[in-house]
Amino acid sequence: MRQVLSAFLICWHILAMAQSPVLLTTDRSDSLLKAMPAIQLLDVRTPGEYANGHLHNAQNIDVRDASFTQQLAKLDPSKPVLVYCLAGSRSAKAAGILANAGFKEVYDMQGGFAKWTSANKPIDSAAEAPKGALTMDDFKRMTSSGKLVLVDFFAPWCAPCIKMLPTVKKLKTTMADQVTVVTIDYDQNRQLAQQLGVDEIPTLLLMKDGKTRWRGIGYMEENMLVKTIQENK
Repeated sequence: MRQVLSAFLICWHILAMAQSPVLLTTDRSDSLLKAMPAIQLLDVRTPGEYANGHLHNAQNIDVRDASFTQQLAKLDPSKPVLVYCLAGSRSAKAAGILANAGFKEVYDMQGGFAKWTSANKPIDSAAEAPKGALTMDDFKRMTSSGKLVLVDFFAPWCAPCIKMLPTVKKLKTTMADQVTVVTIDYDQNRQLAQQLGVDEIPTLLLMKDGKTRWRGIGYMEENMLVKTIQENK
């Protein structure tokens, strides 16, 4: 009886593992798409993000939409699906929902669209850059001053970005004599971000005389950000 139970638990564990989302790097995702051109490809970003550029043949269903689960009826749960977002957090959530909904083979693209474009992988691009998007010349003009410039690449849907934004804006006033603070919406300036090698958000750059003095990725407490600015004056 004990052996039967043990065998059952092993089989159950293998089945559960097989149905769990599989995290793939950009290159492995690219290889999968080439090997399985008919794979279901799901972009779980907002419609606006999708319109500004997406992977070829990707379907767009916003994971933050209240009807996301219902809209999964557009997909076939018996066939493999590769899901991606901008940086990975939303696709992880979506991949979990897909697995729980009974999808048998779910792949999650690590680093998402940001890593994909940073690696110069092919996409279906928007005809034009979003209105008001910054060019590299604009960026160079903003950061060529002899004064230190703090550049914050953020996105309105990114929780760490929004959590840190009040601190960044506060420093614009409290440290105005030491640093110029610039916030840049990643979604609206994807081409610039790609040129600067920004493939995760939030990304912070400290610039002086057009050169990068420091680069930070992820949320930072106010005291650490102030210390970093003072150390790079």
